[in-house]
Amino acid sequence: MAGIEFLKGHGTQNDFVLLPDPDASLELTPQRVAALCDRRRGLGADGVLRVVRSAALDAGPSDSEAEWFMDYRNADGSIAEMCGNGVRVFARYLVEAGLEAGPEFPVGTRAGDRHVRVHDDLSVTVHMGAATITGTSVAVVGGRELSGVAVDVGNPHLVSVLDDDVDELDLRDAPRYDTEVFPEGVNLEFVNVLGSEELRMRVYERGVGETRACGTGTVAAVAAALHLRGVDTGESTVDIPGGRVSVTVGKGVSTLTGPAEFVAKGELDRAWWEALG
Repeated sequence: MAGIEFLKGHGTQNDFVLLPDPDASLELTPQRVAALCDRRRGLGADGVLRVVRSAALDAGPSDSEAEWFMDYRNADGSIAEMCGNGVRVFARYLVEAGLEAGPEFPVGTRAGDRHVRVHDDLSVTVHMGAATITGTSVAVVGGRELSGVAVDVGNPHLVSVLDDDVDELDLRDAPRYDTEVFPEGVNLEFVNVLGSEELRMRVYERGVGETRACGTGTVAAVAAALHLRGVDTGESTVDIPGGRVSVTVGKGVSTLTGPAEFVAKGELDRAWWEALG
């Protein structure tokens, strides 16, 4: 019985299992995704990227122009709209596998098409769409209330800009947030402003926990920091535990540029996969 092809990659150490599945033949159940992402009983990852033809999977917006759709799942098996680090890994795969001629093309996501450019050094720039300020709310970390700016980057974020060092926050336990404001969960970013064009960030992702990076989160962080300065356009580098990315935010547009790396490829045991149901 033939195995199931996979690749393992990461964008600034936000890691993913990528499953080539052009014709949408794999049944990607929450149980299978969760087992695959488990770092003891599976390969270990922050999420799964399924590579599927847009025409084979009725999941994205009907006006998509992308041939390929990024079917993204969080580590707990839940479906997510977008992943800025994941789409960079996804785009590099499409070019290296010969599925896109490159260097510029659209990738379909549940948040809409994301146009990408794969550079000669294999870093990737992603046009992330609008980063929209939607209000304010509060996150509770270790009993401490932290005010934050709510930002929509195709998925929900709450960004808390802090004066004290974000590295001192204890994120081992899940922070709390207002479920009436964020009924489908929220990604929580904790940010230090290091300069007019430099931020440092930690992130607690819904359905995953603390991760080494979050692409949409870095865009949200820059948008929130600009908003708190009273402006709505600008650019910044963002240092995260997994590395550094560059973000620009404009009126109704934003971009994210960072690395995309592959570390392994192989086959999943199909009997293991089928037993998970």
